[in-house]
Amino acid sequence: MARVIAIANQKGGVGKTTTTISLGAALSELGVRVLLVDMDAQGTLSIALGVQEVEKTMYDVLRDADRHIEDILIPTVTNCDLAPSNMHLAGAEVELINEPGREFILKSKLNPIDTRYDYILIDCPPSLGVLTLNAFTAAGEVLIPVQAHYLAFRGMQLLLTTIFKVKGRLNPDLEVMGILPTFYDKRTRHSQEVAEQLRERYGENVIDIPIPATIKFADTTTAGESILTYSSSSPAAGAYRRLAREVHNGKAN
Repeated sequence: MARVIAIANQKGGVGKTTTTISLGAALSELGVRVLLVDMDAQGTLSIALGVQEVEKTMYDVLRDADRHIEDILIPTVTNCDLAPSNMHLAGAEVELINEPGREFILKSKLNPIDTRYDYILIDCPPSLGVLTLNAFTAAGEVLIPVQAHYLAFRGMQLLLTTIFKVKGRLNPDLEVMGILPTFYDKRTRHSQEVAEQLRERYGENVIDIPIPATIKFADTTTAGESILTYSSSSPAAGAYRRLAREVHNGKAN
């Protein structure tokens, strides 16, 4: 069965999509099978992988009981398969409110294919709505990217409380894989202090592999690549490769 990892933080701009792509690509380099699921109505994951115009998306999978996730899968340059999304997914937040068992829809769609993949990475929207709850109910682990900035702490407790509630009410197997510092600049005292505060507050939950800040992340989106191919020898690519090894060896927790 696949390890299903939700990559989440209700704060935007913290590197969720970058982490989904880069970790997926790095895991793929290790020879494992990876599926990336775009659960953000902004479709950032899909766009970053060069996928913009598609006929069917995760919206159709979630709203149509007869639509299988296999029907929408697209191969990508990262050697990962992609379940794409676009702005239509925003409607699902409202439309699923009165749906019986609405929190379990994604899980039911992933179950038939969980033996096809070793890892399923879910890029969550920057909110704690129905789509994110679906991701948490389907996942076994949550990876939380956190920007190395003082404002990164805002909302963290709410996110962790939500994960705890989902674990208690919907998914007893859910665990926090770890908190991943992103956009880290080792040259600045600010980044160093934020990283230290994260460790003081959240202890062993903080993954000791800070992802370096680099303008190349923005360039990868334009190129439709991951940092691992766009700038293979960069410190950021190296950090994600190290993270992938830790995840695959069960040490990133």
